[in-house]
Amino acid sequence: MADISEPFIWDAHSCIPLMLDADLSCLERHRASGARFVHVNVGMDDEPWHYVTRLLHAFAAQLRSRPEQFILASSLDDVSLAVLQGKLAVAFDLEGSNMIGPDVEALRLFHDLGVRQMHLVYNRNNAAGGGCLDYDIGLTAYGANLVRAVNRCGVIMDVSHSSLRTSLDVMSISTRPVVFSHANARALTEHPRNITDEQIKACAATGGVIGVTGISEFLGDPRGRTDSMLRHLDYMVELVGPAHVGIGLDYVYGPMADPSSPYSPPAMKAWAATRRARDVEPEQLPELMAAMQRAGYGEASVRQIAAGNFMRVAAASWPAHD
Repeated sequence: MADISEPFIWDAHSCIPLMLDADLSCLERHRASGARFVHVNVGMDDEPWHYVTRLLHAFAAQLRSRPEQFILASSLDDVSLAVLQGKLAVAFDLEGSNMIGPDVEALRLFHDLGVRQMHLVYNRNNAAGGGCLDYDIGLTAYGANLVRAVNRCGVIMDVSHSSLRTSLDVMSISTRPVVFSHANARALTEHPRNITDEQIKACAATGGVIGVTGISEFLGDPRGRTDSMLRHLDYMVELVGPAHVGIGLDYVYGPMADPSSPYSPPAMKAWAATRRARDVEPEQLPELMAAMQRAGYGEASVRQIAAGNFMRVAAASWPAHD
């Protein structure tokens, strides 16, 4: 990996509509705002494996067709190249594990197609464990085997959308750093998708990172103001230090659910149809960096939070460990 002197932003999670013809040129907004890496979601628990693999092929083809803007990232060398060339490196993530199926080694297929980060569950319970919007069943035996497969395959273990017990169970057995790619502090905003101080501290203890997110409900701010994001960031830094906090914007480019698709989660359709709040947008990322500096964060801490912490996790997670 090349030595990177230019400051840049690593966004641990944002979303493209889960449609085969979705236009990925919208990610130019990330690149123009100083982001040089983003994980893009390619499937939740409602999408079957064959649809997710088709999305992976379709999204990868689009990225390769725009080499002047984007790099399909499979390693940190690709991220370094994006920084040096002013491009946006893109890798994929999974929100849930239903598409993996009963054989956890099937995860290797998704890794080979560009997945570099994954959750075990998406809000509701599944075969791997408990979701944050469901009864807290904890990690199952299958889920424990999947965590081990994630550690082996070169994928970042993400416990966003997991229940309290499931996230703590995962963090107790993972041999690699565990992240909350996009979550805010429940102490500041009471919401089931936000996380407790116990979860924040347990994540840091694995060497992991919490990506502060711009979703207005999780910020407790329907206007999606940059200062609200800084408030959650400050809280986590006070709790676990700047080495364990990053950015997971979770910006949604257009409707996440295709109304004509049988695989679109009904809950996502309903949520998108009714919400009127404004989320933090990619264009606010430079504002967040400037706000951190005004708040007294030194250059080293700003660089850590902007990208360095998630890069450290990727360096520990992406190489396969067979």
